[in-house]
Amino acid sequence: MSISDNLQHIKSQLDRDVTLVVVSKYSTIEEVQEAYDAGHRDFGENKAQDLEVKKDALPRDIRWHFIGHLQRNKAKYITDFIHLIHAVDSFKLLLEVNKQAEKANRVVLCLLQMHIAAEDTKFGMDENEIRELIANPKLAELKHVKITGLMGMATNTEDSTKVSSEFRQLKNLFESLKTETLPGNVRMETLSMGMSQDYKLALANGTTMVRIGSAVFKS
Repeated sequence: MSISDNLQHIKSQLDRDVTLVVVSKYSTIEEVQEAYDAGHRDFGENKAQDLEVKKDALPRDIRWHFIGHLQRNKAKYITDFIHLIHAVDSFKLLLEVNKQAEKANRVVLCLLQMHIAAEDTKFGMDENEIRELIANPKLAELKHVKITGLMGMATNTEDSTKVSSEFRQLKNLFESLKTETLPGNVRMETLSMGMSQDYKLALANGTTMVRIGSAVFKS
């Protein structure tokens, strides 16, 4: 199947309110262009350097998502154009994004990453840390960032019961925060969970955004 065929197949499984972010980190510029020509506009990268290269080589109306672990010293390379940062895992990172976004005269959309996997190699905060970040009185002073939801990565396992449980944990926090009084620059609209190997489980557990790469670019 072609990239266009793969895209159509995946999109046919998604509800209209679920956004597909095509993960292009292992793909060539030509392959991303092919997906773009098929009508897709949301693409994700996990390294600032790779993102800069692809951004300069591809159409300007692409909505770029940063989906990897963002080091604070790399924020300055992406804040002038990034559409959404998926993996904010500390208040210090949020401060740096705000600082760089102010220089670019932009408001950068961000998701807070929750650690839901039984793997230490994955980043993210626990529920208490997320709540503490949102309750931080300094958060409302950050005029150049807007938190629009949560993101999480499940354990890389074939145990669907475990993966579903981890997704439900994230979904439950998302729904709980929706009912609470939040700072003016925080709203719960986007729940980013689900990748090529587990996006169907994520869909079953209420995701609003999936990050899929290999299933799109496989031949």
